[in-house]
Amino acid sequence: MRVSTLSLCLGVLILAACSKAPPPQVEKAPPFVKTVAVLDGGRAELGLSGTVRARVESPLAFRVGGRIERRAVDAGEHVAAGQTLFELDTRDLDQGVRAAEADLAAADAALASAAAELGRARQLEQRNYTSAQALERFELVQREMKTRREAAAARLAQARNALAYARLQAPAEGVLIDVVGEPGQVVAAGQQVALLAQAGERELEVYFAAGMTPPPQGEALGADGTVLKLVLRETAGAVERQGRTLRTRYTVQGAHNELVLGSVLRARFHGRTADKDEFAVPLAALNERGDGPRVWRVRDGAVEPVPVSVMYTDGELVHVRGALSEGDTVVALGTHLLTPGMKVRELAR
Repeated sequence: MRVSTLSLCLGVLILAACSKAPPPQVEKAPPFVKTVAVLDGGRAELGLSGTVRARVESPLAFRVGGRIERRAVDAGEHVAAGQTLFELDTRDLDQGVRAAEADLAAADAALASAAAELGRARQLEQRNYTSAQALERFELVQREMKTRREAAAARLAQARNALAYARLQAPAEGVLIDVVGEPGQVVAAGQQVALLAQAGERELEVYFAAGMTPPPQGEALGADGTVLKLVLRETAGAVERQGRTLRTRYTVQGAHNELVLGSVLRARFHGRTADKDEFAVPLAALNERGDGPRVWRVRDGAVEPVPVSVMYTDGELVHVRGALSEGDTVVALGTHLLTPGMKVRELAR
């Protein structure tokens, strides 16, 4: 009896629970996201640093080998054209000149003897005391002695030139950027002992990221705040292997010896510096989930991922390439929480 009553009560409770309606579900509103407009990466002002260099930088070296006898300059000195910078030990070179002079004297004596023999042979040939073939042999000997004399004279000129090359002189006016040769050091012909920055135009060496087009003009800010005009003179033919950057040289208009060589100046460039498919977005808008970098574009209240290729960063902006258009809206913060097709609400910018 008690079991039947308990079963009846449980059945009533189950029927009551089943008949109770579930609570209504409250639909969540789409989350707010901060968005920014995509910028044309080629029209933004670009700021880079550059190094002041001379228009002509000449590596200096001896044209003959030997031991450095004297060093007359130090790094940083201003030198005049023709000023002596280094001197080699000339003892071996002096002996070379003397040997060449002796060879020339011997060649002169041999030539004089051959000329005398030829003269006597001609007299004998006129009197029919010798044959024409013998006369030709004497003429041949004279030509040979003349050739040997010319070779000896050339060797003497080379020896004298080598002796003159033992004195290294500045090819032009300028400043010695680096001096590495030391007295007592034995150097080979062509081994650099100094680097001369010739006086005249100064240039700014600037490195651009690979894929960028260096603008033809720009501006440099001097140490005193002056604005110096830059004109593109040279662009490297290949990208640097390590940094993947492109080296350029800009002529600094109106600046010659006033700029300190090796100093770093701030340069800025206006106009298009990249291709039309390059865009700039905030660094925080970039999202990486193992499938490559992407940005999240907002269209019709929903987000969609757009794969991009990163070119380079410029401060808080990153320059990318992808299927974007100028003016597109992308999510600037919290991209790690987004999913494709997710509904969002944009915050006022």
